[in-house]
Amino acid sequence: MKNEINIQRGCSHQLINKKQCCNHSCSKLSVYNQFKNYPSNINTPDIVEVRFKNTRKAFYKNSNKLMLTEGDMIAVEASPGHDIGIVSLTGEHVLEQMKIKGVPINEELKIVYRKVKAIDIMKWEDAISRENIVMLKTRKIAKEFNLNMKIGDVEFQGDGTKAIFYYIADERVDFRGLIKELASKFRIRIKMKQIGARQEAGRIGGIGSCGRELCCASWMTSFISVTTDTAREQELSLNPQKLAGQCGKLKCCLNFEVKSYKDAKKDFPPKIELITQEGKAYYMKSDIYRKLMWYSFSKHEYSKVTVISVERVKKIIILNEKGVTPKLLKLEIDKNLLKQPDYKSVIGEDSITRFDKKKKRRKRYRKPYNKKSSYKQKRK
Repeated sequence: MKNEINIQRGCSHQLINKKQCCNHSCSKLSVYNQFKNYPSNINTPDIVEVRFKNTRKAFYKNSNKLMLTEGDMIAVEASPGHDIGIVSLTGEHVLEQMKIKGVPINEELKIVYRKVKAIDIMKWEDAISRENIVMLKTRKIAKEFNLNMKIGDVEFQGDGTKAIFYYIADERVDFRGLIKELASKFRIRIKMKQIGARQEAGRIGGIGSCGRELCCASWMTSFISVTTDTAREQELSLNPQKLAGQCGKLKCCLNFEVKSYKDAKKDFPPKIELITQEGKAYYMKSDIYRKLMWYSFSKHEYSKVTVISVERVKKIIILNEKGVTPKLLKLEIDKNLLKQPDYKSVIGEDSITRFDKKKKRRKRYRKPYNKKSSYKQKRK
């Protein structure tokens, strides 16, 4: 066995020889345990949360009363055989996670066998080394069966007797013949699990349009459906090229600020026509956080576009309901309405080569002219 082996199981760096995760914060599947420093008592649940590959998690009962901490590698019950996972959560916070995941507390859970031994690690290492080879061979077999599916990844069980095949398919696929072929060729139990485009993008990873690592590849574990209503709520243009992520679906980050936009919109008046002596003003757009609204005197064109504050719009609506038509849409030019943000964009103001240091030419050192020495050299 190697002295140090790197194995990714929901963790960017796993050290086998230490039998423990290198750092609890490096994992995208890690959970902040707010009761970590609290001492255990009689009421502390004997349930632990265990993480595996590809954002897979499960809850197991610690019936043997083992002293487990977050990051420990353990052997757990599987059907059949045993599997090896990494403890991601212990203590009181496990019950809260079970409520979030919708797992009933009274459910019969599988048990934790033991902490990993040297034999378990050897079997696990051998099983993991087969994953990439089996995946590539399975893709070729799926093409031979003319199946409209893509094998995204393969996850072997800790004892190497079972494997989960993750696949992507737009339609329903009949893979019964494929399962028989794989079982006879690799001599293992087969389980097929379908994943979506978002899970596939999180597995592959990449850099988003914001310049940072994809959220699904760094910290997101559960995916909430994103609709075009979230973009409309934030007054975004429905441009599919800008709203779509690398998975081809709407970006997950569209859901991050929807609630704040809804709260800010509570103070906004309805988007109706405003009647003034200048004419009818039609709603065009609004800036939610700056509380500004744009109105135009033409229904289909941007002509005589006027920026009004939300308070002014409310006053005009009240006057129109009373039958009064104000003289002007905007009473006076308010410079604060279109106040520029405090920050300044410095992109492009400086040269790209501004950090390149120009090498200064060194002046050659010339020896001072000595008349006596030069005279002696001439006489020689």
